[in-house]
Amino acid sequence: MNVVLCVVDLAFVRPPHLSYAARLHPFDRDKSVEQSSATSTTDLITGPSFPQLSAAIPIPSPRHAPKPTIPMSHHFTTQFLPSRASNLGILHLNNPTSLNALTLDMIRSITSTLHQWTGTGLRATLMDAAPYENEKNGTTRPVFCAGGDVKAVYLAGKKKTSDDASLTSSFFREEYHLNHRIATQSIPQVSLWDGIVMGGGVGLSIHGKYRVATEHTVFAMPECKIGLFPDVGGSWWIPRLKVLYKESRHAEDAAAAVVGGVGNYLALTGARLKADDLMYAGIATHYVKSERLGELRKALIESTEGDDVGDCVAGVLMSFHDLSIDINGAFLSRNREEIDRAFHGKESVEDIVCALESMDSQFATSTLEIMRQMSPTSLKVTLEGLKRGSRLDTIGECLAMEYRIVQACMKEGSDFYEGIRAALVDKDGEPKWSPSSLEDVSMEMVESYFQNLGEDELCFVEGEISKL
Repeated sequence: MNVVLCVVDLAFVRPPHLSYAARLHPFDRDKSVEQSSATSTTDLITGPSFPQLSAAIPIPSPRHAPKPTIPMSHHFTTQFLPSRASNLGILHLNNPTSLNALTLDMIRSITSTLHQWTGTGLRATLMDAAPYENEKNGTTRPVFCAGGDVKAVYLAGKKKTSDDASLTSSFFREEYHLNHRIATQSIPQVSLWDGIVMGGGVGLSIHGKYRVATEHTVFAMPECKIGLFPDVGGSWWIPRLKVLYKESRHAEDAAAAVVGGVGNYLALTGARLKADDLMYAGIATHYVKSERLGELRKALIESTEGDDVGDCVAGVLMSFHDLSIDINGAFLSRNREEIDRAFHGKESVEDIVCALESMDSQFATSTLEIMRQMSPTSLKVTLEGLKRGSRLDTIGECLAMEYRIVQACMKEGSDFYEGIRAALVDKDGEPKWSPSSLEDVSMEMVESYFQNLGEDELCFVEGEISKL
């Protein structure tokens, strides 16, 4: 993995005034990759040597795949409205009453749309979303996607609805296939993060080439608060989120300044990030004021009309990027030293807690309070998943591993059901985690979340690589 002081790919070029923060590509590809009624989680936002526990996740070839691939027949739902303008495919999320929470119908419709668009001359795709309209006071507010329909999964798992209990497997299986398709498609995807971006909404967009933040953006992965873990490819991009801590003019100095505390911090705390944090960390690629998104859409459409080859939207996005954003004042920037001291290179969650307890600061106190609200099992499984994900070679391998984890989370008695009950069903906000402490979550328990699923393993087409 090489440290560079300037990034060639325009998707990750920082504007001139931000160039001091030269860093690793946030989703750095190593050479092995090159070779080879919906209720969302909106209410859940809250403020290195690795043990070798199992072999890398194999991705079987299609002839060995135990499960059929996702059906590619046309699947329609009004919750997702695709369209085409010139050579730009527009993917419009249209479930605003539930803050565009991602349902299985939406997953299937997006998947079949992308399949049907393959080979039709599209030069890019644009993902945006309908705003939430408050009928009581007549106001509207932008929202991208507040996560997956986890309440429907909960009810299916509890057999409290007429939904097939297989939703606990089919929802995640098809969602992860969609994440993989977006990550490996040959044309760039532009996602307009105008509003809340959480959970499943992150999975729809983070693997695309461009992510545009606005002044309304709120980004978070708060899954540990409901007994899950940051999935939808989180084990792929979060460990590769390495930002330079200080300015460096020399590659060898820069290598010493690169630390990975930010990714672990985001995954274990579910911290909410705004546009300045997202630009600081390289999670967002551009910043555009919300009032200019209409102009940007028009310019993106026009950019796909030409006959030139290559990435036709990169220059347009750079021309709209607002240079006024100040990343020096971002929360991550201001607290970077303590984030790294507590979260970088730690072997266990207990080590992270110990580091925080040794600090005498408001940041440490508030972070400990947040982590104590999380499922202890989720915290330990999440950290282990991130460590294993850092060693895997492709996003497909990471998603296959995540599918193992999420199916363990679907078992009766897991913290997932207690987390959803407390947050979205009874809404008492008092989950009874089992085990209730980090000390009682053994390594054997963590290991059980990574067990091979046999015929139920998640499989991808062999040879596909992420286009990040």
